[in-house]
Amino acid sequence: MDLNYLFHRHQVSMMMAAAARGSEARMAHVQLAGRYATKIANVQAQMGADRTFVAA
Repeated sequence: MDLNYLFHRHQVSMMMAAAARGSEARMAHVQLAGRYATKIANVQAQMGADRTFVAA
């Protein structure tokens, strides 16, 4: 999987969470960002990279 795509989607999810008007929508976007962060960490591990990505 392309890391650039995953980083982009994570960032978009975080921006959507920041712009969300309701707590349910905000939480959904934060959870989605968390899943992207997990995928990023997994891809980095598969590539032999250090786990340097930290999700907010």
